[in-house]
Amino acid sequence: MDRQRDLELILRSRMPIVAIETRDESRMLDLLKTITIARAREGYLPLFRWTVTDGLQRLDIQLEPQLHNSEPTEALRHIRAVTKPGIYVLLDFHPYLNDPVNVRLLKDICLRFKDISRQLIFISHQLDIPKELENYCARFDMALPTETERKRIVKRVADEYVAENPGSRVEVDPKAYGLLIRNLAGLTARNTEQLARNAIYHDGAISKSDLPGVMQAKYELLNRGGVLQFEYDTAGFADLGGLRKLKSWLKLRKPAFLANADAAHLDTPKGILLIGVQGCGKSVAAKATAGIFGMPLLRLDFANLYNKYHGETERNLRESLKTTDVMAPCVLWLDEIEKGLAGRGGETGTTQRVLGTFLTWMAEKNSQVFVVATANDITALPPELIRKGRFDEIFFVDLPKEEIRKSIFEIHLRNRSQSLERFNLAKVAAAADGFSGAEIEQAIVSALYAAHAQKCELSTEHLLTEIQRTRPLAVVMAEKIELLRRWADGRTVSCD
Repeated sequence: MDRQRDLELILRSRMPIVAIETRDESRMLDLLKTITIARAREGYLPLFRWTVTDGLQRLDIQLEPQLHNSEPTEALRHIRAVTKPGIYVLLDFHPYLNDPVNVRLLKDICLRFKDISRQLIFISHQLDIPKELENYCARFDMALPTETERKRIVKRVADEYVAENPGSRVEVDPKAYGLLIRNLAGLTARNTEQLARNAIYHDGAISKSDLPGVMQAKYELLNRGGVLQFEYDTAGFADLGGLRKLKSWLKLRKPAFLANADAAHLDTPKGILLIGVQGCGKSVAAKATAGIFGMPLLRLDFANLYNKYHGETERNLRESLKTTDVMAPCVLWLDEIEKGLAGRGGETGTTQRVLGTFLTWMAEKNSQVFVVATANDITALPPELIRKGRFDEIFFVDLPKEEIRKSIFEIHLRNRSQSLERFNLAKVAAAADGFSGAEIEQAIVSALYAAHAQKCELSTEHLLTEIQRTRPLAVVMAEKIELLRRWADGRTVSCD
């Protein structure tokens, strides 16, 4: 897509105001200079830039800034008084668009545009154009660097490294280079150059070891709201115990999700919904999904999503989903989704808008994002979310069976540097009937405290004692769990 040509068409359309939301200010100014110079033969228009620090300054020729025009209202009065055509780029003007005097001045300039072509271009990271000016305004979306442009940026950085280090050369792993170019997608030209420089200047090479750092830095640049959590290295999660049927289901769909050539005729999987008893491993299942696909994991925290200010919650969600699209390919984990989409007292209107935003994204997304939503209370979820077609499958995570409980004991004991030979794992697994994975882990933690107090090694007896003292959720909330199991029977697929 030729963004220079698109912007030129908008400028020729004689719209008095052009609004451009971008963080790549330098690239945008360079593009405007190029267009202005190219149009010189047809009727030259001077190009000015305004900032609150420097006032108005001519850009197409080297002139000193007019500091007396730095105050926003005075700058607009000056532009309104000018009797010659020109293009005026106003940088970071968004805080001053709430002033009614500035709005009136801007409208005056727009109303006189037919007589004197003074075109205003707003450039900022975020622009809310007042309703009085909407009819006079066109928006332009500054496209992020294409694959060809990203390759050009990486090559320029590599050439600079060689020039600064005579006699050296940049070692390039072809596979790592391809992944680097792909992973830099979604960033501005400036940020692309910054991350490419970090990767190359670190060791004078482009290698596989550079990729985790690039992805982590990319995530930090994009996740400005702090709503998403990121985990790049997920390979180890694929080996977690249990979840036999879920793992088999995912492995069958992995080629289609990765867009392998031999699976081109298959529909790309969209995602799964995991419901089940609290503490039984839904989080583990979400992480295992990322591990099996070999993708980074993004976790959307609905607790941080909601904001007391009108419209901010939906904006937070849109920005988080946009970040997810840019981070693709990845797995998006929506933890306890019912807390964000099942109504929150007086915030019903907000919840409905959040639900609508999410469902629209699910229906329209074409990025490589696999969604894993987890829920403890299926009855709290809106019907629109769980109807057929939203998710590829609904899985039920039940209380672990004896064999799985034994493997859970093994994992947690091994993680705490305990020798498994000292324990009768079959006995403790049988005794922990009805325990969730989280409750098994807590029993081990409590048993370790007891053994420490007695100044002895952890033993089977310590574990059995803690198991006998614990009243698991399966006992405390037996009726609710049984109701959940009855609902799941015939409606969901078991993970094991």
